[in-house]
Amino acid sequence: MTRPTIAALAADLAAGRTTSRALVEQALARIEDPAGEGTRAFIKVYRQQALAAADASDAMRKAGLVPSPLAGLPVSIKNLCDVAGETTLSGSKALADAPPATADAPVIARLRAAGAVIVGSTNMSEFAFSGIGYNPHYGTPGNPADRTRVPGGSSSGAAVSVADGMAVAALGTDTGGSVRIPSAVCGLVGFKPTARRVPIDGVVPLSTSLDSIGPLASSVACCAVVDAVFAAQPIAVPEPARLDALSFAVPRHYVMSDLDATVSAAFSRALTVLAAAGVRIVEIDLPMLDELPAINAKGGFAASEAYAWHKDLIARHEALYDPIIAPRIKRGAQMSAADYIELLGRRADLQRRVSAITADFDAVVMPTCPIVAPRIADIGDADGFTRNNLLLLRNCTVGNFLDRCALSIPCHRPDELPVGFMVMGETMSDRRTLSIGRAVEAVLRAG
Repeated sequence: MTRPTIAALAADLAAGRTTSRALVEQALARIEDPAGEGTRAFIKVYRQQALAAADASDAMRKAGLVPSPLAGLPVSIKNLCDVAGETTLSGSKALADAPPATADAPVIARLRAAGAVIVGSTNMSEFAFSGIGYNPHYGTPGNPADRTRVPGGSSSGAAVSVADGMAVAALGTDTGGSVRIPSAVCGLVGFKPTARRVPIDGVVPLSTSLDSIGPLASSVACCAVVDAVFAAQPIAVPEPARLDALSFAVPRHYVMSDLDATVSAAFSRALTVLAAAGVRIVEIDLPMLDELPAINAKGGFAASEAYAWHKDLIARHEALYDPIIAPRIKRGAQMSAADYIELLGRRADLQRRVSAITADFDAVVMPTCPIVAPRIADIGDADGFTRNNLLLLRNCTVGNFLDRCALSIPCHRPDELPVGFMVMGETMSDRRTLSIGRAVEAVLRAG
């Protein structure tokens, strides 16, 4: 399926070649197709509200009122965002008896103000606590490249909704890769912003220290538009950076180990193509990355901060939790206040030491995930789930722990399973990283 960009659809709407009503009806038809993944990709579908919003958008456009390039376009939101009047489930059954939200989360309100038409709330790993995308309560949507494989998580339905044409762009969250992983293994672009740029109020947290909200879409430019809406910044797509003025660092340690053959070949080809286009590629030593498993050995921020939020709920409704997720959350009970304070210090120390080396480069690049999407059959037992989950998360978690922004851009050939090329910028270098990403994307698509 050829996926149109936000810019192309906005131009079609402006020229009268299509309407919001037509675009939303097409998206809803794909969601409702019994042969498709809609019933697994979405937990809630807002059919009537979406059609009403589309009609309103068309009427506003006729009156000359177009609030943003997203106006009238179908988008999806992850099932952990508050929507006024609805219970926020976060991909779980344990919150079914929770009171409905009294207001939209700020990020949802920003989408609506931009004129986006929200078609539904997408499936996810329960409470966003895995990179696999498996969900025992609402089903697991099949990967668009191979339906026998997982879609990646935790923003699983978000990726499938865009890849299968059920939305033009999707809202995802990223605590350890949950935007970039499904983007990488489903062949999309995903952007994890510097966390502080987008408010997480009204969003069920996994880790308040690490959570960020970012877009999944068909191109870097699409992600730049949606990111600007999320961050309440002026909507402007950065111009592509000059490739012959860029220098990229490739860490020798941690992120380059245990690559499968498809990922290794695709990443090597991407570096070769970029070098031929004038980018300076430098392998660097970042041995301190090897400290990450020990730093997070007691569960890290995700387990401790998730447990603080879940402890009362899990005491009441543990039987309703995914049996793989509940024990991971409960690990947080084993962390003491001293452990947590030590973790804060070690994070700050690692950030300083890494930045001292990477500040001389325009970006740090690596494979988004060291493996392609695992087969659903291979994550059916606890060992298979844990092994594949750790691998899918490994490289992405670096950016969250370092408080960086990062893009995942497809770098595979058409006959290969999807592979992501990750461009990691410095903290708060988001627009610069998107500019670099546009240049990288153009070369990789041409190559």
